[in-house]
Order: sequence, then C-alpha cells, then structure tokens
Amino acid sequence: MKYGYARVSTSGQDLNAQLQTLKEEGCEVIYSEKFTGTKSDRPEFNNLKRALDAGDTLVVTKLDRLARNTGEGIAIVKELFSKDVKIHVLNLGLIENTSMGNFFLETLLAVATLERNMIVERTQEGKAIARQREDFREGRPAKFKREQIEHALKLLEDNHSYKQVSEKTGISKSTLIRAKKKMMMKEV
Repeated sequence: MKYGYARVSTSGQDLNAQLQTLKEEGCEVIYSEKFTGTKSDRPEFNNLKRALDAGDTLVVTKLDRLARNTGEGIAIVKELFSKDVKIHVLNLGLIENTSMGNFFLETLLAVATLERNMIVERTQEGKAIARQREDFREGRPAKFKREQIEHALKLLEDNHSYKQVSEKTGISKSTLIRAKKKMMMKEV
C-alpha cells in the first residue's frame, strides 16, 4: 500500500500543496499534521508508523517532512527499513536500503541539519542587532497605546466595572488587571 505523510511546522502554515501532491502521486492513505519537526514524538506520524507494513511505501514531498536533524532522520529511516518499508521522497526519488541509499540519505540529512542551524543562527544574529536599538522590545508589539490604557484605567477609577470598561474600550479584563498592577508598582 502507498501511504503519504504531510507536515507543516505551525498552525498558520498550509498543508494543501503537500496533500494535493501526495494525492496526485497515488497515495491511498494520507496522514497529515501541523506539528514542529523538531519534536520526534508527533502523534500522526506515530500513527502512520504503526500502520505501515512490509512492502508498503511511504511518500513525502521532501525529506525534511520526516525529520529536522540527521540523527533523528537516520533513526526513522532505519526503523522503516527494518519493517521493509520503502521511502519515496518526491523531490529526490526512492531511498532504498542499500549502501548507496544510506550514504545518500545521511548526506541529505546532514545538509538539512546544516540548513536548519543556519536559519537559527541568522535569526539570533538579527535579534542581537535589533537589541542594540534603544526602542527594541522583545515579543509581540503592544496592541493598545499608552493613552488607551490610561483612559481605561481612569474609567476603572471612576467606578466602572472591568466588564463595562472592557466593552467600552475593547481592552480585555486580564490586560486591564495587568496594567493596573503595573501602575500600582510604579507608584510604590
């Protein structure tokens, strides 16, 4: 039987292109998930591995859909080879349990690991440069301006309930509570 596996790393990414490609390749059963590749314990991938039997073929669009690092990738492929499962990586071809197949696999996974490490390195460099700016703030930008928060806190002081202030300003109760605590800390 021909199985497909599609994976994206975050919930904001789209699986449709991979799913369409796997259908066009003739996969009879397709497992998919939105789960980071840096974790080896992926629920749908584990279900897929349990479903695979000797003689089956696992199809993925790219090798990095299986694993993000060399060690994990080799372990997964060896596990599948031990079950006599063939692996077809669409942008590479069929990976077989031969000396050349194993060499090819290890080389490709090493390149994938290098690429991932380079992305992390560039991200860290970008953050280090950004931290040098005076206006740098880690994390998500503030949703509300200081004036909006101050207005909401003034409404609270004028005996409006959290619910009333939240409905008027669109600022959630939890944000108001945090802002109020922060204001009280500044006064101390």
